[in-house]
Amino acid sequence: MGQERTDEELLAAYQQGDTGAFELLLRRHRAPLFTFLLRMLGDRARAEDLAQETFLRIVKGAQAWEQRARFQTWLYTIARNLCVDASRRDRFRKADSLDQTGPDDEPPLVDSVAGGEIDPARGAESIRLRPVLQKALLSLPVEQREVFILREQAGLPFKEIAETVGVNQNTVKSRMRYALEGLRKALLAAGVDADTSADEPAPGVRLGRA
Repeated sequence: MGQERTDEELLAAYQQGDTGAFELLLRRHRAPLFTFLLRMLGDRARAEDLAQETFLRIVKGAQAWEQRARFQTWLYTIARNLCVDASRRDRFRKADSLDQTGPDDEPPLVDSVAGGEIDPARGAESIRLRPVLQKALLSLPVEQREVFILREQAGLPFKEIAETVGVNQNTVKSRMRYALEGLRKALLAAGVDADTSADEPAPGVRLGRA
């Protein structure tokens, strides 16, 4: 078997007319992107809409794309900017949109998206902690929340997070430290031992060191 193609190789193939290459990119990044948007916005429908809009913008911009940065950085830069725009619009519509984890006591938003394999023995505990973690995430200032999610869920290095959000690396690292402190305080206030939950509070999220 040949080595799996990188995101950048797939996008280059799509530029040459290989639609199958874009389908592979979509399958590879759809779930983690959707999870990022859910955790940023706390709204399933808006996350779905913005995920579709992100990939539409990738399609529109694909021919002009040049490999100066990783595809993943470009993807999350677009998604992050869409989140910023959506949040700005919401300020004029309703003040409580970021305080809700889901209408009518729906299951936690992150439950619907796979976040990677998880030890079955930890499954029940992770499910219990998900709504607590989601509420804690939404309690963070948006600049801290986006850095935490980009680092812990998307797996971007600090350098690429800095490029994505438009600040220097030291600022990114500072925001990450504040995010970790804020999450630990929020979890403790909710009756969750942050140190105990640090190993795997929810799929794709760790409360480790910055």
